[in-house]
Amino acid sequence: MAQRLIVIGGDAAGMSAASQARRRRGRDDLEIVVFERGHFTSYSACGIPYWISGLVSDPEQLIARSPETFRTEYAIDVRTRHEVTAIDLERREVIARDLEQGGEVRERFDELMYAAGAVPVKPSWADTDAGGVFGIQTLDDGAALRDWLDGEPQPRRAVVVGGGYIGVEMAEALIQRGLSVTLVEAGAQPMATVDGDMAELVAEAMRGLGVTIRTDLRVTGLEQRNGRVSAVVTAEGPIPTDVVVLGLGVRPNAALAEAAGIPLGPTGAVRVDRRMRVPGLPGVWAAGDCVETLHRVSGMPVHIPLGTHANKQGRVAGINIGGGYATFMGVIGTAVTKVCDLEVGRTGLRERDATAAGFDFISVIAESTNRAGYYPGARRMTVKLIAERPSGRLLGAQIVGWSEAAKRIDTLAVALWNGMTVDDMTALDLGYAPPYAPAWDPVLIAARKAVDVLAAVDR
Repeated sequence: MAQRLIVIGGDAAGMSAASQARRRRGRDDLEIVVFERGHFTSYSACGIPYWISGLVSDPEQLIARSPETFRTEYAIDVRTRHEVTAIDLERREVIARDLEQGGEVRERFDELMYAAGAVPVKPSWADTDAGGVFGIQTLDDGAALRDWLDGEPQPRRAVVVGGGYIGVEMAEALIQRGLSVTLVEAGAQPMATVDGDMAELVAEAMRGLGVTIRTDLRVTGLEQRNGRVSAVVTAEGPIPTDVVVLGLGVRPNAALAEAAGIPLGPTGAVRVDRRMRVPGLPGVWAAGDCVETLHRVSGMPVHIPLGTHANKQGRVAGINIGGGYATFMGVIGTAVTKVCDLEVGRTGLRERDATAAGFDFISVIAESTNRAGYYPGARRMTVKLIAERPSGRLLGAQIVGWSEAAKRIDTLAVALWNGMTVDDMTALDLGYAPPYAPAWDPVLIAARKAVDVLAAVDR
């Protein structure tokens, strides 16, 4: 009798695991069933803002492989619009509800892959019957928002609540759709994934794009008219709007796992080892935005929901389920985004992360240009480095610049991953030509400045 793998969640981690397991085990040896509550599999949630803006015209462009492709080419039984409601580890079965036809199904498993992803943080005031309030986490969410924006009466004003990646990207998307946009952020700055001095550069660019930014302000409620949202309520008065987009971040979708007795870690996400196994539960695996992992710099468990991590973790789990051997070696939190033409990249620890982890450190900011200063199109680039004292080991980096900035963070991520010091970095043999970089690349200028500061403070 063939073994059975049940996968909960049909996006990056779940389908990567299912595909890898299928490649290593024959159709007669392993039966694979995937439960996905939405309509789609293996899609780019990160691409949703660009679909909303109109930059991507067809949502099919965001789908890497459809459910039908997995069924016919991979012999994976993908059941969309099925929501798993319970996991019975003792009987080794899952219970799922058919969201289209109704009814309930029970399926046994030999191996279980928990890849339920993350869910948007949704404050109590957002639980409303009023139309026009949207979280953006899935392709179905994006479709609902597109329908609202294209409907009648056409929205003219938007409020984005929260200034993280999704909030910033959605604010730009809505501006490009021609709406008047206000971003409301409870903290002192948008883009809290970088330090305040770098975040101010992002805020400046957003204002230049036409976004009104309200910081140190919380939304506490909604007003509605004729069944549609008409304003968000704040301590400084209502802000009129025709649509509200939640950009308050996400939390691990771990409630189902916790109810089944699958252990969670201190971040509230599922705890796994380096092979993506759930400790103490043979045959139970987890990966993606629902799990926590090790930060290679701080040494602490973290929950960093990114598609890059989810795909890698799913691949590792699938190789191991299929009888191979693979490990996931942790994360350093590398990410990039953009606001109009302004590019933002970060990796490793921010100043507050380094403080929380107990490091003694220095930080430097270096101003340079993306190209040789005399070459047409040369524009400003700001690089920030955080380095340990007295060793000089790189702890974190951030870049904000107008062109060719975001991908430079990858150079810094490689240096960070491999434990390089800023002194080591000054000798990096980076490519040079006037259209692409000054003779001293911005990364090298920042590393030299960090070396100088370390030498001065440690005299």
